[in-house]
Amino acid sequence: MIRCQNLTFSAGGKRILDAVTADAPPGRITALVGPNGAGKSTLLGLMGRLKEPERGQVMLGAEDAAGIPRPIFARRLTALRQATRITPRLTVCDLVGFGRYPHNPGHLTKEDQRIVEACMTDMALDDLADRQIDTLSGGQQQRALIAMVLAQETEILLLDEPLNNLDLSHARRVMNNLSARSRAGRTIVTVLHDLTIAARFADHVVALKDGRVHAEGSPDEVFTPEVLRELYGAEVEVHRINGKPVILPI
Repeated sequence: MIRCQNLTFSAGGKRILDAVTADAPPGRITALVGPNGAGKSTLLGLMGRLKEPERGQVMLGAEDAAGIPRPIFARRLTALRQATRITPRLTVCDLVGFGRYPHNPGHLTKEDQRIVEACMTDMALDDLADRQIDTLSGGQQQRALIAMVLAQETEILLLDEPLNNLDLSHARRVMNNLSARSRAGRTIVTVLHDLTIAARFADHVVALKDGRVHAEGSPDEVFTPEVLRELYGAEVEVHRINGKPVILPI
């Protein structure tokens, strides 16, 4: 369980998050949704200790995240950021291997190598293992970064717009892999802009608007025409296919 309590954050004289309280249930996928500038990436950054709140706290279970030593925190939680700087001459295999650093700094064991290879397979990167990162397309680089995060094998995964640059097939692959990990007990929080994908794969949804929680609950509770109209200021239709909401702008 990740519990955000009264989180407040400002930048450049502007209030980005205002007393946000929300939960990410354990062993589930929580989707953060909302319009541009709502505070989704900031909230994810506070969960991952990439930013410091002005007020409030993030709890990992019964522990205050701020009090967990960094090496231990890195073995419990990992984060994929929107903009990640990558040394251009790294190979894909080397990059994914960095995910094992919190467990075995500087030297990969045979078990580490097995995990790295499995994560590359999960992201369909086997044939790119020896390619240098700067020779890849944007989508291939994104899959390599996701594989690196998966290789860290933490109990909590935070992903900021993981489907950026991905085509339909690879987006589906990523979400299916995240679903499998949540079923295995991982807690996953992800920023998603495609509401139909969020409705299909998320168990829990936190909708942000103007730095506050606008709605929180199951996809069925959040993805209604009334809630989405207020959230985005646009009319939508919500249909159901195989029991899941499908959101269409009008």
